[in-house]
Amino acid sequence: PTGSLLYPYGPQQGDETNPKHDDGTSEAIALSVPFTFYGKTYKTVFVNNNGVISFNEPVRQYTPDPFPLADGSPFVAPYWADVDNVLGGDIFYRQTSDLALLKNISQDISQYFPKSPFTASWALVVTWDHVAYYGSTSEKGNTFQAVLTTDSKMFYIILNYWDIQWTTGTASDGDAETGLGGTPAHVGFNSGDDTNFYNIPGSQTDAIINITTTSNVKVPGRWVFRVDNFQVTGVDPSQLSNNCWL
Repeated sequence: PTGSLLYPYGPQQGDETNPKHDDGTSEAIALSVPFTFYGKTYKTVFVNNNGVISFNEPVRQYTPDPFPLADGSPFVAPYWADVDNVLGGDIFYRQTSDLALLKNISQDISQYFPKSPFTASWALVVTWDHVAYYGSTSEKGNTFQAVLTTDSKMFYIILNYWDIQWTTGTASDGDAETGLGGTPAHVGFNSGDDTNFYNIPGSQTDAIINITTTSNVKVPGRWVFRVDNFQVTGVDPSQLSNNCWL
């Protein structure tokens, strides 16, 4: 089910679909507009089944590590965990210059960042639709989305969490029936150097299941960051639903 939180996605929107492979990845996606992330500009991204969008190289690792990563991979982790889309779900992506969608994205970002007027000229929309976890014996699925967007001067990433039912695959010591426990999902940004990174509160703890209720822009389930020179948007503690997030 698509809610207002998620931007439109799926084959009817012209999306590409990732292969059905455990730890699989998209082909290299040549960006029609280069994307600047932590001060470096990239022309290629990969959409990785395990909840990661990476620059230059694919990422197949399934149990998340905390940031900063030792191997220097620059990537965004909308929800890094052991997805298995063979067992269920689909991963979709498209680059778009659709005016109606870009208008919606521009209005959202301008509302959250009123001091910096923003008119999106391009976006990459990536959606994990009811994806299962490795080793699952349940019907649980996670639906979440990441949007990279720019006006060619400022670069933003929007993370949307619509339905999060599991945190961990069995190879990460999760429970086959519940999809919980072990080493839970990691959410954040890794620049590729060892000093610049951001971990969303609750990452790699059981609390990450609550990310549909938390936000840094007062919209439950949505987190938005300016990433060209990464800026953390203040998180209002009253927006966080329980103390283990603080």
